[in-house]
Amino acid sequence: MKTVALAEVKDHLSEYLKEAAHEDVVITRHGKPAGVLVGFKTDDDWFEYKLENDPRFLKRIEQARSSLRAGRGVSWNSVQSEEVRRTASCEVVSDKPRQTLRTRRSRR
Repeated sequence: MKTVALAEVKDHLSEYLKEAAHEDVVITRHGKPAGVLVGFKTDDDWFEYKLENDPRFLKRIEQARSSLRAGRGVSWNSVQSEEVRRTASCEVVSDKPRQTLRTRRSRR
């Protein structure tokens, strides 16, 4: 994490924005931390940042954790068992090719 004075950032914002893609840049005002410049290498990084800071998403995570603590969760073993049962029950119903249904519009 790099620390830079606000005046320096204002004079060279583009440079510090590039640096922020690799490490956060703490911006100081009168020698005290005032903010953080966070850069993104990819669109996925930007999406993750938005998600991690979305109050609705954070609320849902907390609700899920509370549910797990209260014993209302689903174990990983039961998820795996269900997937095995579902995969085993899949079978081919017919080898015949599907027929296309014609509607009034397709006949014209």
